[in-house]
Amino acid sequence: MSQPEILNQAFELGYTYTRSTGPVVGRFLTGLKNRKLVGIKASDGRVIVPPMEYDPDTAEELSEFVDVGEQGEIVTFAWVKEPREAHPMNEPFAWAMIKLDGADVPMIHCVAAKSEGHVTSGARVRAVWADETIGFMTDIRCFELV
Repeated sequence: MSQPEILNQAFELGYTYTRSTGPVVGRFLTGLKNRKLVGIKASDGRVIVPPMEYDPDTAEELSEFVDVGEQGEIVTFAWVKEPREAHPMNEPFAWAMIKLDGADVPMIHCVAAKSEGHVTSGARVRAVWADETIGFMTDIRCFELV
């Protein structure tokens, strides 16, 4: 009895398109490139950072941008004692919910600190910008305690 012929074909799965960021996220990313932070006003008046295209409660389209500060307050945090390769920092740091000055909804980013004991809810932080900004969230290298 002979072996059946096995057919095969090399195949590479790829996505040959580039996603457009649109007018809302695009404006936020352009702001980052220019070292400026913007949020967007929700239908109830709350300022959301990063901005969203649609209101999370009403699904209404949002378009009123608001400048927010580079400083803010830690709402809550989680300490990372042993960073992994994929983390944004090589030394221990905190993931934190940070409510920027002028914003009502906190955003998540990393906070550089000497130790877990230095990070507290209510602590003031400020953005540390990357040496070269390109319009990515990583343009904010981290936040540091004020």
